[in-house]
Amino acid sequence: MKIITFAGLLGLAGLGWVSPLQAQTNTALPTTFAPIVEKVAPSVVSIHTTKNVRIPKGLSDFFGLPGPGSGRERERGLGSGVIVSADGYILTNRHVVEAADEISVHLGDHREFKATKIGADPGTDIAVLKIETTGLPVLAFAESEKARVGDVVLAVGNPFGLTQTVTMGIISGLGRGGMGIVDYENFIQTDASINPGNSGGALVDMASRLVGINTAIFSRTGGNQGIGFAVPSDLAMEVLKNIREHGRVIRGYLGTIIQPVTPELAQVFKLKEPTGALVADVSPGSPADKAGLQQGDVITAINGKKVEGPRELRLMVGAMAPGTKATLKILRNDQEKDLSVELGELPDKESSITPNSGGSPGTTSLLDSLKITDLDDDTRTALKAPSSLKGALIVDIDPESEAYRAGLRQGFVITEINRKPVQNAADATMLSKSAKPGEPLLLRVWGEGQSRFLTITGK
Repeated sequence: MKIITFAGLLGLAGLGWVSPLQAQTNTALPTTFAPIVEKVAPSVVSIHTTKNVRIPKGLSDFFGLPGPGSGRERERGLGSGVIVSADGYILTNRHVVEAADEISVHLGDHREFKATKIGADPGTDIAVLKIETTGLPVLAFAESEKARVGDVVLAVGNPFGLTQTVTMGIISGLGRGGMGIVDYENFIQTDASINPGNSGGALVDMASRLVGINTAIFSRTGGNQGIGFAVPSDLAMEVLKNIREHGRVIRGYLGTIIQPVTPELAQVFKLKEPTGALVADVSPGSPADKAGLQQGDVITAINGKKVEGPRELRLMVGAMAPGTKATLKILRNDQEKDLSVELGELPDKESSITPNSGGSPGTTSLLDSLKITDLDDDTRTALKAPSSLKGALIVDIDPESEAYRAGLRQGFVITEINRKPVQNAADATMLSKSAKPGEPLLLRVWGEGQSRFLTITGK
């Protein structure tokens, strides 16, 4: 049997032979990406940063650092960026320039410019720089929402200080999140090789358009292992627009603490599937509070668009401008309701965060592995808890227990069990015995400054 390699297919194609793949797509297989690279490369720049680091007195001479007794050294960093306007605006990653005292941009034609940081968004790890010149080559934006898994892409950047380096791969996944890299995660995953120095560089499609800003890698070794992440161009464009117009990103604000709906929580709340965003708490006076949103509500859609989980809710709300009126579809006590809400403006310090939900079912009862006590004023002060908080304080917990694996911790306060209020330790003891064998207890707990729901199976 004759085996035809990919290289062999290319050779046969040159002789007029048509491969099955060509027959399906009716397009010739590319033998080079050079035309794309030639068009894209001038728009990708190298970013050099310098940070002045203070050295403890007496150490500079010992280590041979500059300036006898100066107590300072210059720490340097490298990254990449993408020119997005002819008059000098450049997109890069926030972590590339975050702590820099000086930033310089090196173009592909060997020109060098000092750069000014116009603004940065920690929520997406995008930053905007400006250099004073005109007539720069601009990279066009693709509509990243139209990207598909399997699309061929090129990563262009400056890994390890090697300028104008290009790697090829495909889009391996879309809408990646839940990794804790940034608050607003909606990454494009690619197997195009991305390494240190590629951060802030371009991920481009076969039409020479910007699909994403290369941001992070998943690696056990620190080097490329075929899993890289890029901020989608649609999201990067919104950040760019906000920073240019306002100097910062302005996002919509709902005013809730939300968490995922686990299979166990879905069972307790009688949901058909474990989707939606569970409201663990509502900030007093917030848009959510004014709209009538309550603890225990499950947000299933916004403006008719399904909410799969907390990440999607955060992205949808964050993409809306303050003052936007939206319709929330919620599930409350097994009943669907529509609530109208007018979004506020997200504070500089995000208050709506997603706690770990835990929720693994177990075989031990709630109190077998816990020591609880009544909550008093001194303890509230020590925990920096609201004066109105009532419940049973966890003073000890077995780290090998199901309760611990479900997310309970020492210092947490149990405030509800199966939607019934817990005033003290006696209430917690009594209510914990109400669960039937194999049925999960639904707990609402306060800890680390926020409330959340957890499930644990009692005896």
